[in-house]
Order: sequence, then C-alpha cells, then structure tokens
Amino acid sequence: MEKKYLPFEKPIEEIEKKIEEIEKDKFKNLVEKNTEILKLRQLLKDKKKEIYSNLTPFQIVQVARHPNRPHTLDYLNNIFDEYIELHGDRVFKDDPSIVSGFGKFCGITVAFVGHQKGRDTKENIERKFGMAHPEGYRKALRIMKLAEKFTIPVIIFIDTPGANPDIEAEERGQALSIASNIYEMSLLKIPILCIIIGEGGSGGALGIGVGDRILMQEFSIYSVISPEGCASILWKSQDGVEEAAKALKLTAKDLFALGVIDEIIPEPPGGAHSDWEATFKLTKEVIEKNLKEIKTINVEELVEIRYKKYRKIGVFLEGEESE
Repeated sequence: MEKKYLPFEKPIEEIEKKIEEIEKDKFKNLVEKNTEILKLRQLLKDKKKEIYSNLTPFQIVQVARHPNRPHTLDYLNNIFDEYIELHGDRVFKDDPSIVSGFGKFCGITVAFVGHQKGRDTKENIERKFGMAHPEGYRKALRIMKLAEKFTIPVIIFIDTPGANPDIEAEERGQALSIASNIYEMSLLKIPILCIIIGEGGSGGALGIGVGDRILMQEFSIYSVISPEGCASILWKSQDGVEEAAKALKLTAKDLFALGVIDEIIPEPPGGAHSDWEATFKLTKEVIEKNLKEIKTINVEELVEIRYKKYRKIGVFLEGEESE
C-alpha cells in the first residue's frame, strides 16, 4: 500500500524518506549506515509522539479519514480467529457498504457488523464510500436478530461519513431503516459491543451504533454532522471548518468526558494508519476485555442498563432561576 501523508505529517514524511535513502545507499559503510538509521528511527518515534500528542480537532478528523487507516475487513482478517460473511437483506438486495456475518473472536462465537470503505476509487464507488443504503441497515438487523435467536454477542465496527443521501436511499426508506435499527437494537437480548474505528457520522453511524459498550479509537471521530457540513450551515463557507470541528466535540477525549462513549482505545504514535500490527493488538485487547465483561451480565439486566445508558446522555437539571 502506497504511503500517504497528511499536511501536518510533513516532518514525519521527511524523516521516513531520509531513512529510505540511506537504506538504498549501497556504497555507504554498513556500520555508519546502521548508526544513522538507528538515530533517525528514534527521531521519527519522537517526532510522531510530539505531533500526535498535540493534534487539533480538525487534524484528528483528517486522521480518522486517512486512506490507509484499517477498515472493518482488515480487523476481521487480523483479530478474528475465523469468520464467514453473509449477504442480503431478504427484501431488496445486498449492500456492500456494510459487511456482516458470524465468526470466532478469541475463541468466542460472535456476530459482526461493520461499515466497509474502499481502498481505491473503483472499490469506493462499489462500496459507496462506506455510506449504507436501507438494505444495508436491514441486512445488519437481520444478522443481529439471528444472533439474538442463538444468544450470540455482536461486535460492531463503525466507520462511515453518514448514511447514503442519494434519491434511491430515500425512496427505499432510509430514515425508517435507521430508526427501526435504533429501536430494535435497544431491545436486543444479547451483548452488543460497538467500536468506532474511523468516522462515526450522524445517523449512518447510529443505524448500527446502539450498544452496551461504545468504544472509540483515539483518533476516530463521532458527530451529528461533519465539520464541513456544520461550517457550510453556520458560516455559509468552509472558512470556519476548524472552528466547527472544535465546537462539535467530536474527538474521543471530548466524548468520553461527556459520557457518550465508555472507553478510548489507544492508537500507536502516528495513528492507526502508520502501524496496523500495533493497532490490531491494542484494539483486540480492549474488545476482548469489554466483551468478557458484558457477557457476564444477565440479559434482562443488560437491556435495562442499556436503556438507562442512553437516557442519561444529554441529561440536564432544571432548577429555580437565580435571582
């Protein structure tokens, strides 16, 4: 996969290119070469830590959208023991924007559902950039209801700019499909674990985003609207996009502080796109811990806790006005 760099990653790009140049130099003394590479790798590590510990909200938005960031199928292929994908909503057709099925995770039989973006233009067109149609949400619910029938927990991977806004989606009942999923998922008598691995965009994310635990990767985002969409509404231009990103409180730290999510999954220095192996390891550990915890809770109690969890979001207190 070709390496791609974000604008603020320029210092990282320069160091990595310097390392490549030295590695390709056939005439350089081997000891001197290894010494230089060792120093540069330490510099690279320090620079990644420096840059990624001071990201602005809009820079985090850019990281969450990075084209090299792992998608749902990458997680299935690397943290699941095995899996089989099932297709179709039994009403209209299959939607490749959402993948779903059953598999084994750390020896536990689970169902899975996740948004799937493409890696290149052709695949992104096929998968609609991870923006699902109503049939995608119906497929997801079909798998979750099947999981409930056999008392199998569900692991959900969220990564979408939003639900598909095209005319076909509206004609086939996009809003109703999302609303039905939110309602049905709130009542499912099985453990539901949701992980935001990239973009958690609006109703597109909520359509498969109701769970007992909501986990969020460190440099992912979760928001009612994109910063660009917010800026176009409030400022009628893209000049306020960075201010919008800040105001939306869409980062993992903000959402954890607000009680919207339950845990932040750390990412390696440089973000998930820079080190897939470390990302899979960190993510697997947190999923395994949370899955084992919620599996021990009685299902009736689990549904009640889930209900209270969502009722608490956005709660405010009313009192007498100060004189």
